[in-house]
Amino acid sequence: MPSKISLLICLFILHLWAATGVTGKNIGVYEIKKGDFSVKVTNYGARIISVFLPDKNGKIDDIVLGYDTAKEYLNDTTSFGALLGRVANRIGGAQFTLNGTLYKLIANDGANTLHGGVKGFSRVVWNVNKHQQDGPHPHITLTYHSADGEEGFPGDLLVSVTYALKDPYKLSVVMKAKSLNKATPVNLAQHSYWNLGGHNSGDILSNVVQIFASHITPVDNNLIPTGEISPVKNTPYDFLKPREVGCQINELQSGYDINYALDSTEKMKPVAIVHHEKSGRVMDVQATAPGVQFYTANSLIQKGKGGYVYQPHAALCFETQGFPDAVNHPNFPLTIVTPGKAYIHKMLYTFSIMKYWNSY
Repeated sequence: MPSKISLLICLFILHLWAATGVTGKNIGVYEIKKGDFSVKVTNYGARIISVFLPDKNGKIDDIVLGYDTAKEYLNDTTSFGALLGRVANRIGGAQFTLNGTLYKLIANDGANTLHGGVKGFSRVVWNVNKHQQDGPHPHITLTYHSADGEEGFPGDLLVSVTYALKDPYKLSVVMKAKSLNKATPVNLAQHSYWNLGGHNSGDILSNVVQIFASHITPVDNNLIPTGEISPVKNTPYDFLKPREVGCQINELQSGYDINYALDSTEKMKPVAIVHHEKSGRVMDVQATAPGVQFYTANSLIQKGKGGYVYQPHAALCFETQGFPDAVNHPNFPLTIVTPGKAYIHKMLYTFSIMKYWNSY
């Protein structure tokens, strides 16, 4: 009998933990809406969990992969819709030297650190500071305080992200960070998995993509940059002119998972355009970051919304970012944030309808 009571107590505690989150804070779902364009966000990982908008026939679909409930994200291993940090992407050897001090991080990707470590920003409960569901300026602002030493990173860091809807069919993402007391690497990224045909519409191999970058940062067998910045010309990575994702994907080991060095030197620069012919939907991505990780969900096998099982190449990711492992490569754009100097990373997704792509 006592063992049964103990089991019931454990189950109750587990249920309470799942309902209130890993830190005792409530996990919720928050919507921002503008007509037939709506986005839902959860404060667990500051994640985008749905984006609904119409296709060329007026049919409204959810175009990001994910789960039906916020609780399911607690066990997520894909980073669906997450705000990644303190440093998105990989840090080789799970360590770096800054101002003469060697910092050893938590390794969670073999010998390397991926997306901030075991407890990255995608696995914490953020505070909801502002939320305007509709009206002329729908938006939500979430904040997080990353403590000195969290996952091995130096200094206290205040982080915020604001998701806002603008006319017509524009989703703005503004990521900010402020170091309170020590220099620290910061590289925030938004990790939504996009499928313009609808989250459950199959693979994205026929999507037409253009990426405004003539160079990539090649990686070794552990996906750590070699330090080179190489041209894409005459390689499967060349998307300077629009073409289908699947055209040369078989020439790669499993698919696309590489950082592109964006060409433009403008503050807000063109990143990529995607066109899904059947729905007519087009997504135009702009950002202030110097790079973008183009990822085609190569090893994805995950049960998602409505019980649909997502398969490899079920989505596209455009993770605008500083270059991976930049803290260990002096020739890469700087990712160090010092006290008194703010980090700001802006993105703008513009959605539209097009029956065909003139330049394709």
